[in-house]
Amino acid sequence: MRALTTELANFIINTGSDTIPDEVYEHAKICFLDWLGVAIAGHQEPLAIKLREHAKRMGGFEQATLIGSGQKKTVEQAALINGAASHALDFDDSIMTMIGHPSVVLFPGTLALAEWRGANGRDFLTAFIIGLQVASTLGECVGKSHYMKGWHATSTLGHVGAAAAAARLLGFDQQQTLYAIGIAATQSSGLKRMFGTMCKPFHAGNAASNAVTAALLAEAGFTSAEDSIEGRLGFLDVMSSDRNDAAFDQLGKQWCIAEVAQKYHASCHGTHSPIEAALAIFEAEKLSVEDIQSANIVCSDLAVGAAGIFAPQTGLEGKFSINYCVANALLRGNTGMQAFTDEKVLDPTVKSLYEKISIEKASNLGELEAHMSLTTNSGETYLSTADIITDIPPLSVKTEKIGRKVCDICEPILGVEKTAGLIESIHHIDQLEDISTFIEQIKG
Repeated sequence: MRALTTELANFIINTGSDTIPDEVYEHAKICFLDWLGVAIAGHQEPLAIKLREHAKRMGGFEQATLIGSGQKKTVEQAALINGAASHALDFDDSIMTMIGHPSVVLFPGTLALAEWRGANGRDFLTAFIIGLQVASTLGECVGKSHYMKGWHATSTLGHVGAAAAAARLLGFDQQQTLYAIGIAATQSSGLKRMFGTMCKPFHAGNAASNAVTAALLAEAGFTSAEDSIEGRLGFLDVMSSDRNDAAFDQLGKQWCIAEVAQKYHASCHGTHSPIEAALAIFEAEKLSVEDIQSANIVCSDLAVGAAGIFAPQTGLEGKFSINYCVANALLRGNTGMQAFTDEKVLDPTVKSLYEKISIEKASNLGELEAHMSLTTNSGETYLSTADIITDIPPLSVKTEKIGRKVCDICEPILGVEKTAGLIESIHHIDQLEDISTFIEQIKG
């Protein structure tokens, strides 16, 4: 049996930053900019407020900054709160190799540790890149069955990826890294049943926080099994009915970061291709909502499983409703944060529209592929297909689009000048000698 945990540890500690292509670092900056923007926007969400209140009750040393509030809490509390806040709006990135959201579990703990320990910007980005590759590789190994069994892969795989990032940032040796992976792996959990509740964003923050705990315990000599990934009754045995050890063959040979898909609609990524397919028909045919007699959308079983709430009752549930997201896009046009309030979701006008939309699932489609058939009152039928994963834009386009997105969501909070300064700083963050000098810009 391959010693997969050891292979991960060796990749984490032995990969030189000079072997990582410059473009990978540029992608990492865009991931960080996007993550920080949604974290700033999410810091006033009710779940983030509740977590800050809980941290205040618990007390603790002031070690790392809570984004948007200016408060400092322990590194574990900061990772939890910043991670949950950044996933609260479901406006953060995804990658299909792990069928999850990488940045919301990798950046919160890494940033908290970097601030506390005074790490430089280059090492901070390197830790993220390494953690992303570990989570992605493990995701390819466990395959789709892991997610379909009901595990929220953002959390389960994110625990291990975030621990890898922390181990790299802290400069661990092989033994410490093996322990950090094991301590994180044994804490891995997160149930898809929680989608549409505060627990889904909590999964992201909890993974980030537990990974920090795992790393700090490992640093102090706390032990775990050294084969936590491949060992009998270890991560792979318990978490998946499939196993593809060959996924580990590409460690250090290729980088998945270009496959990270940022969001331009503030909802589950499973709703994005249906939205794009519907908008394409409306734009091409110059239709209005009054023209719609019925519509049918065919998606993968994965997408329907994640975003198949037919009649959402809250703004949070609306983020996981293909019907609502498509109806809202066609009716209102705005698919940003403002679209997902209880009032908007329960509006009878949007309800009457989404009830005309039927959803089917097909096992032969790509994970986020969608096919739409729309019939008008005059009897005409129009077809459209979209797959946002195959349409991920190149780096130059991502840079422009994410810059606009961050301006849209942060300028009302930070102002135009401070937002522009934040964007510019992130484009040069790899040149910082101490990441804590950057923190002043995100206190709020």
